[in-house]
Amino acid sequence: QARRRRRVENLGLPETLGRIGSLEVRLARTAKEVKRAQRLRFKVFAEELGARIDSEDGLDRDSFDDWCDHLIVRDDDSLRVIGTYRILPPHRARHLGRLYSESEFDLSRLAHLRESMVEIGRSCVHRDYRQGPAIMLLWAVLAQYMRGNGYRHMVGCASASLADGGAQAAALRDSLQAHLADPEYRVFPRVPFPHERFERAARCEMPPLIRGYMRL
Repeated sequence: QARRRRRVENLGLPETLGRIGSLEVRLARTAKEVKRAQRLRFKVFAEELGARIDSEDGLDRDSFDDWCDHLIVRDDDSLRVIGTYRILPPHRARHLGRLYSESEFDLSRLAHLRESMVEIGRSCVHRDYRQGPAIMLLWAVLAQYMRGNGYRHMVGCASASLADGGAQAAALRDSLQAHLADPEYRVFPRVPFPHERFERAARCEMPPLIRGYMRL
């Protein structure tokens, strides 16, 4: 209950943080709203993308969820949650003792940024809404969240599929080499991707989320 109260006391912001047409963005304020986001995550990650998620109730959840703020996009016409992001602010990461990203990467070189660093993750949008404004609404409210709290840095993981045997992931790795951070800000994978073993795809098809981050 204490963690749940921490989750919903965010910023004193209004209930609706952004709107385009029938879509509105808000911070989840109840356990029921968080479950709706977790159900969407399961549908996208497990049922659509084939991720292995151990769940008996159709929810994607882990030990980080109770410490995070959850942005949700709701379609007022259908009353469905059709998009979500979760946000782990630095003071809760400090209490929790870790970031999700640290399970995948060594973040030692970012230690001096921790007090102003937010971790974002579990981003997804329902397949019927990916050509519309849902992700832009989420990013606009993320910017609002950062400014409102004085946070300056944002980190998180994004995935690349290995379904084709690794050819696309290897091509993506090559295409991103020109965009690496300066050496003092680089992170290092716990289990490096052995890209040298794979042939490259003739054309790199960047995953939508990574493509969006590159545009930003």
